[in-house]
Amino acid sequence: MNVKLNDTVLVITGKYAGKQGKVVATSPKNGTVTVEGVNIHKKAKKARKANEVSQIVEIEAPLNVSNVMVVCDACQKAIRVKHSEVDGKNTRVCPKCGATLDKAYAGKGGKAVKKEEPKKRVRKRAKKEETAETSAEDKAE
Repeated sequence: MNVKLNDTVLVITGKYAGKQGKVVATSPKNGTVTVEGVNIHKKAKKARKANEVSQIVEIEAPLNVSNVMVVCDACQKAIRVKHSEVDGKNTRVCPKCGATLDKAYAGKGGKAVKKEEPKKRVRKRAKKEETAETSAEDKAE
């Protein structure tokens, strides 16, 4: 399955054809993805407690993976994902513009992006207070 969580995808068939959305959930076993704002179904929710109210809830139902295409962030086109090796890791690449689709390897030329380490905390030392004796000695000289 070439579609991953948080990818932007374009629906290519069905009632929602042409809509773009972010992938909210994936199920590789079933071959389905849930896309934000696409394939919305209404479900009746029954009140289970005395203080709850029954209501009709809109939920996003999963779509088959074959009905969506990944959208490249760089060129904004729906693409078929190409796999290539970058720094010894197999990554997803756009065949049209060559941009890396995996966020961890989206740096320059597909190199891995290094996380900034937090700066070390340095204790500021209190300034030594000048005593009356040292200041008097300095003035005498």
